[in-house]
Amino acid sequence: MSNEKYASHSEAYAAAGVDVTAGYRQVELIKPAVKSTYRDGALGSLGGFGGLFEPNFKGMRRPVLVSGTDGVGTKLKIAFLMDKRDTVGIDCVAMCVNDIICSGAEPLFFLDYIAVGKNTPEHTAEMVIGVAAGCREAGCALVGGETAEHPGMMPRDEYDLAGFAVGLVDYDDMPDPKNVSVGDAIIALPSSGVHSNGFSLIRRVFDPTEKSLAERVPELGKTLGEELLTPTRIYAKTLLSLLKAFPGAMTGAAHITGGGIYENAPRCLPDDVRIALDAKKIDTPPIFRLIETKGGISTRDMYNTFNMGAGMLLTVKSDRADEMLRELKALGENAVIVGECVRGEKGVDISW
Repeated sequence: MSNEKYASHSEAYAAAGVDVTAGYRQVELIKPAVKSTYRDGALGSLGGFGGLFEPNFKGMRRPVLVSGTDGVGTKLKIAFLMDKRDTVGIDCVAMCVNDIICSGAEPLFFLDYIAVGKNTPEHTAEMVIGVAAGCREAGCALVGGETAEHPGMMPRDEYDLAGFAVGLVDYDDMPDPKNVSVGDAIIALPSSGVHSNGFSLIRRVFDPTEKSLAERVPELGKTLGEELLTPTRIYAKTLLSLLKAFPGAMTGAAHITGGGIYENAPRCLPDDVRIALDAKKIDTPPIFRLIETKGGISTRDMYNTFNMGAGMLLTVKSDRADEMLRELKALGENAVIVGECVRGEKGVDISW
């Protein structure tokens, strides 16, 4: 038996474009970052066939596991052009945990999946280190993942990145559309920019190149590339704090992703309630006006594609709204009331 550090090696497989030893090197590089995400319940270590997590149901009447999966999408095209890999992992975590927190679920653990044209361990490790940073921000453990080398499926320097999150909530504590009623206030939590959706349209508008992404844009106060690669905000800890401080007061939450406000806001509503939203109260980052103007895009389409500065919308009982705003301010959130729930068929009306 070989005593080499990486005894598993296939010359035939390597000749076909897959270097299994690169994967072993990658694991060594990411171990510290992965370990930094461990929390109560995380078991085992890298290298097993499955990620292990021991949930604690103590004190829960009806524990419910909430799962979510998503990817970074064509935002990766910007990362390719900029040769930058350390932020997209945060996007990957955010797109998953921001979905499950809408059910009130505390994120417990996360797994990533990376498909690469050619596995360069140092490059892949940068992505996973970004994933670990997102997990720390969300409070969940990175318990496993997979890197797959796909020669012939994609260019050597390109990759795809997706993830899977699982959270836990007591059934009776879950926000439920049936509890949303006419008169509830709508609170918007600010986004960090375009987050991780709408990039097929963004790329059509800007037709980005390495040169154009490196140019400073006066309206943005930074380069176009820096703006577009700003990571998606993670709202998990903020919403968990709010749910704990105001049990029952938050009746719904909507993560504003692909499809924008028009598509996502109604997802937390019952069939007979609409949202009336005043967009003038949302602090819309300059990047959205730049996209709208340069692309000649209608305002209606902008609100049906992007978050427009509101990464998360909450429906809350009106008599608790001001208290909740004060709590959100204490948590560092520049949250504002942007509308209310009104009678009508499920949907959203936006004035701008």
